[in-house]
Amino acid sequence: MKKLAFALVLAFLAFPCFAQEKTTKKEIPDGEIFSSTQSVTINGKTISLATETGTVQLRDENDKPIALFGFTHYRKTNATNRPIVFAFNGGPLSASFWLHFGVLGPKRIEINDPAYTKPAPYKVVNNQYSILDKADLVMIDPVGVGFSKPIGDAKWEDFWGVDQDIRSIGLFIEQFIIRSGKMNAPKYLLGESYGTFRNAGLVKHLQDKGIAMNGVIMVSAVFDLQHLLFGPGDDTAYLIHYPTYAATAWYHNKVKNKGESLEAFLDEVRAFTQNEYAPALLKGDQLSAAERNAVAQKLADYSGLSQDFYLKADLRVTNGEYFQELLRDKGLTVGRLDSRFTGVNEDLLSQNSLTDPQSDAISPPYIAAFKDYLYNDLKVRKDLSYTTTASTRKGFKWDWNHNGNIIWNMQVAVTTLPDMTSAMKRNPDLKILILNGYYDLATVFYGVERSIDHMGLDAELKKNIIMKYYEAGHMMYTHIPSMAKFKKDVDEFIDQTSN
Repeated sequence: MKKLAFALVLAFLAFPCFAQEKTTKKEIPDGEIFSSTQSVTINGKTISLATETGTVQLRDENDKPIALFGFTHYRKTNATNRPIVFAFNGGPLSASFWLHFGVLGPKRIEINDPAYTKPAPYKVVNNQYSILDKADLVMIDPVGVGFSKPIGDAKWEDFWGVDQDIRSIGLFIEQFIIRSGKMNAPKYLLGESYGTFRNAGLVKHLQDKGIAMNGVIMVSAVFDLQHLLFGPGDDTAYLIHYPTYAATAWYHNKVKNKGESLEAFLDEVRAFTQNEYAPALLKGDQLSAAERNAVAQKLADYSGLSQDFYLKADLRVTNGEYFQELLRDKGLTVGRLDSRFTGVNEDLLSQNSLTDPQSDAISPPYIAAFKDYLYNDLKVRKDLSYTTTASTRKGFKWDWNHNGNIIWNMQVAVTTLPDMTSAMKRNPDLKILILNGYYDLATVFYGVERSIDHMGLDAELKKNIIMKYYEAGHMMYTHIPSMAKFKKDVDEFIDQTSN
């Protein structure tokens, strides 16, 4: 009897554990997809689109559920084996609604470029510049934004980092193309801003798994984050930013001689930066007073700032200082994402700008109009919250460590350029299209040029990198002429690489 009682006690104690384990498994949610039919008219032809938006259950390498992964998929009805483009924004970590509702999807928001857009009602129109006549489209929202979130034993930090992000998006793309029957279709990555930094690592990651891309489209690119950071003792960022300072001054009529065109003017500025400005900074305090004055005067002439300002700055002006100083006399500050935009200077005594006029001007219309489209046109449940940026989440922190950037157990760089270089050398048919805005002071065009020139590619392989330039900023598609050029450039790229 004692033995029987003891066995019953053990069984009773074990039962709650079994029940708890069973309950936990039930708590791992499945994805939820909302279907609708959308359409877009391009070049006079209307395309019907079978549309899915929502989440799927993302599995790790052992098929264990780790996340609900958010996306929107547009597929041309009654078409097979069309090219497919996987697109995302940057941040980190931003949702993909900027590209989605700005240039890629079937609808777009109209913006009062380059000024402020009035409050609602906003105007949403058919997007004749969409790429949906050329390819099916998947807009990706990484874990932390959109509807994407960890499930099961996974945690936010399992997804928030350079390598973690590449891994999870790589898993999603692989699982998606299997699910949708696109394994043998032409495939493309399209990323904006940090999305280009991600792309450079992701293209190699996928290629190593046997998924080779036909092409990668980089919108407002950066591959070496050192180019954006004005670090102590490092002159790189000052040099990299300078041609965009000059382009900004050219646009705002703050230069004495604008030359024949913006392109001709910038060729002159590039030559000065490389042949005079860089050697002057390299000399440090060994630069003579006469040399310092001469360089400061040229810096002033091209950039629209004063010689005195450059002398006080020791020839080194950060982007925040430039935003604030260029139009200080008019009580204005210029945009970081797009320096064509101007806004009220909130503190004329401040050394650095306090806000970004371009972001202030376009964020409310983009966010409000997209969410209206999401919940009403795409039929998403209205009790699901769509997160536009992970920075609003408590405890958000990005892990900048990347495999290959660590030497002597230290982070010596933040770059994915070696990944892209390796991918191109191992797949000589891989093509890269890079789209640069001249007035982009967030990811500057001269930085991309310097990165490409340091990849160590032979002349033939380097031809696989195609550079295009726009007279607009970071989101060049807010500018209608640039949006039309964006469409033309991307269409030609897909046509050339999908056959």
